[in-house]
Amino acid sequence: MDLINDFRDKDKILALASLIKNESKKLEKPLNVMEICGGHTHSIMKFGLPQLCSEMINFIHGPGCPVCVLPRERIDEAIKLADDENTIFCTLADMMRVRGSYQSLMDLRAKGRDIRALYSPLDALKIALENPAKRVIFFAIGFETTTPMSAVLIKKSLEKGIKNLFFHINHVMVPQVIRVIMSDKSCKIKAFLAPSHVSVIVGSDEYSALANEFKTPFAICGFEPLDVLDSILNLIHQSLHNRHEVYNEYKRVVKQKGNELAKSIVREYFEPCDFTWRGLGVIAKSGMDLKSEFDEINAKKRFDCRVESLGENKACICAQILKGLAKPYDCKVFAKTCTPQNPLGSCMVSGEGACAAYYKYAIK
Repeated sequence: MDLINDFRDKDKILALASLIKNESKKLEKPLNVMEICGGHTHSIMKFGLPQLCSEMINFIHGPGCPVCVLPRERIDEAIKLADDENTIFCTLADMMRVRGSYQSLMDLRAKGRDIRALYSPLDALKIALENPAKRVIFFAIGFETTTPMSAVLIKKSLEKGIKNLFFHINHVMVPQVIRVIMSDKSCKIKAFLAPSHVSVIVGSDEYSALANEFKTPFAICGFEPLDVLDSILNLIHQSLHNRHEVYNEYKRVVKQKGNELAKSIVREYFEPCDFTWRGLGVIAKSGMDLKSEFDEINAKKRFDCRVESLGENKACICAQILKGLAKPYDCKVFAKTCTPQNPLGSCMVSGEGACAAYYKYAIK
């Protein structure tokens, strides 16, 4: 099986799109489908799936980008920690361009601070070993997908006895934010495309309780057009028959129980904590932080991270977009003063953000 070309077969795509159009005619009203994963958002826009599907399918883009959901306060904390001549600050590339209250990490690096974008979290080990006189801080972000990688980095750092590597943890979890979105009285979501990479770690069973609680169908799917279209067809059928199950279209990667080894190493070093999401506020036990026994390497415990952050840009509606209450086209500054070259909000900064996807693939 060709895992790319076989799932982009033109004839099969058109056949599935035709089925979706026919079956969606049986729906009483448009089916609002939220995809949580930013990768899904890009695939949906890149392959023109809204145009291929019926007008009865309304794609809604949720908080599926870890950079987009990070509150300004944490970005300001990152900038404060990085603004030190004895510090080497390490994070993933998208974080570099997100503006805090006054500047971005990229701006700070242009002023001479040592701030590095890593391809792999494990690169931080080499940096710490090569620079024993510096304090190296790894600013970790991401959903359940990347949390195990941070745990592995911590494990290896402790095993090697590295004393100058510290961690600012900003990992978040999907089920809790779905529950908050669905509990909002203004929510109009009737089905979910569950995040693929997250599901590899947590497993398909993770969504069963949510599906039952909110009587809402879920489909876990891959990133290719056939993956998404097959999942949409399943969600239509579930809706028509008043079912609320978890359909695992991505069985070639996602297992029922997920990756038990990855979940085990996460439990070894992290524990759930309350986390403030951009646009959604504080969600109880929706984040991850280091256990108290690892306070010695917790940058938030070892260093002064106190900041006074400004509010969000009033012209930007990233908060509404992340809640699924608006689309990028609804923003007055989208593709005008807010572009990938001059991003005003996090949904445009991040490569996985909904605004970036619309700008790249669907400017009217």
